[in-house]
Amino acid sequence: MGKTHRIVRWAQRLSEIAMVGWLLLLLLLDLVMAATSGSAPLWPNVACGVVGVLAVLWRRTQRVRGFAVLLALSFACSLIIGIIGVTGRPGLAETGSLLILTVGGLRWMEPIRRGALFSLASVIVLEASAGRLLEDAPSVAVGFSIFVTWSAAAGIGAYLRFQLERRKEAVHSVRRAERLELARELHDLVAHHITGIVVQAQAAKVVAEQRPEAVVPSLEAIANAGSEALTSMRRLVGVLRAEDEAARSPGSTFMDMRTMVERFSAGGPKVAFDIGQGLTDGTLPPEVMTTVHRVLQESLTNVRRHAPGTGWVEADLRLTDGSDMRAWAEGMRANGRQEPRGQRGSSAITATVRLRVRNHGSAADIRVSRLGGGFGLVGMAERVEALGGRLTAGPVPPGAWEVTAEFPLRDS
Repeated sequence: MGKTHRIVRWAQRLSEIAMVGWLLLLLLLDLVMAATSGSAPLWPNVACGVVGVLAVLWRRTQRVRGFAVLLALSFACSLIIGIIGVTGRPGLAETGSLLILTVGGLRWMEPIRRGALFSLASVIVLEASAGRLLEDAPSVAVGFSIFVTWSAAAGIGAYLRFQLERRKEAVHSVRRAERLELARELHDLVAHHITGIVVQAQAAKVVAEQRPEAVVPSLEAIANAGSEALTSMRRLVGVLRAEDEAARSPGSTFMDMRTMVERFSAGGPKVAFDIGQGLTDGTLPPEVMTTVHRVLQESLTNVRRHAPGTGWVEADLRLTDGSDMRAWAEGMRANGRQEPRGQRGSSAITATVRLRVRNHGSAADIRVSRLGGGFGLVGMAERVEALGGRLTAGPVPPGAWEVTAEFPLRDS
């Protein structure tokens, strides 16, 4: 998996180098024509080409500003040449840079109408540069060629934007479905706690008539059950429930996880699943248990779906002191980034539970790498972050893929 990601990164770097090299070659041609030209004012082409190459190099950090500067400079050069009344010609590097920025603008600019406006501005500026020839026939021919080339660039940018919007919509749908699933689990967990409260309250009422001294332990049990129900609601209060009919279950158990692992091992690569000391069915809150079960299930499903050549899978669940999560949350705040919901107040974290799933001896599915991860990872991250945790997934040496989910356990 690590090898595949390195190949993808190098392919991206090589494509970037090739594109910049192509622009520099065009700029060199502009420079040669400017140096050998007798009367045509071609030095503005060189200036616009230099600005265009810089705008392309800085397009990831200064996309709007670089595009705007190049558009303004190119149009100003065309206007000045037209006012002076001398024959010029469009710059090669200048035109290439505007086409590349048009593709990138339509693909990445937010909102989409800004990208569309910059795209329209680029075709106007490009057609204005064709007018530097002053003669009607050459100007029309060059202008038509530029328009055809711009149309191709705009089509490529629009298609890439369409694919990007499709993925965003798919990610949004996955996250929404995951939030609805969390909301159903919230309903189930709270209903489970409230049922216990009602039963204990009815029992306390009956006992109070005969043995008043036995009521105090019942009241303590009712208070504990109510506190657990409120904790579950506070952790998942931001989600909404769409389905009214749902199965009523208090959550998963470690036995359910072991059964699932055994079934997976029977039909796929062998899985070594280890549960650390101090962890029992009562150690973790029910909503954390359910999410750990879901992350484990999704991780094994991804192994079967995207890494069929896996030799074996290693999974373990451990209690930690919470230092890694506290350091991570403090680093997020120090960098001015917002912590995931539920992660505020990280100083209250005194312990965490960490699930790691690592598969060995398999290459990554290039389709998942190209998409930037499967939608299953999006859903898992949504569930984990809703409980104040964090989820990471990626290649680890030597040649393995690892999914890690960590959940905070705060003192009550």
